[in-house]
Amino acid sequence: MSVPAELNYTKEHEWVAINDGVATVGITAYAAEALGDIVFVDLPETGATVAAGDTCGEVESTKSVSDIYAPVNGEVVDTNQDAVDNPEIIGEDPYGRGWLFKVELAEDPADLLTPEQYTQVTEGEG
Repeated sequence: MSVPAELNYTKEHEWVAINDGVATVGITAYAAEALGDIVFVDLPETGATVAAGDTCGEVESTKSVSDIYAPVNGEVVDTNQDAVDNPEIIGEDPYGRGWLFKVELAEDPADLLTPEQYTQVTEGEG
């Protein structure tokens, strides 16, 4: 399973890449693999305010529906329309083309996991 070293993670299996005060958010390869074939994604609206830990969308697969949790506080400034139109790319390329949304940070995020900490979380669930 892939856990890119340059990203941060949450216990809810989201990844976060922070660049110039904007956090790009997606689901991890672990989550995508557990979900199986992703058939639908519902993302927060651009302009919406999200709070870390709150539900802000969902991913539906042939197996189940899973909530997407905001990993940071801030305003949604972009969503990946390509992932909405072609949800299978989330599973095919979760750390690239399958990103979900971007948030302009209201503050520095707290409680994000390092790649090593996230690996420990997933090993505990396996």
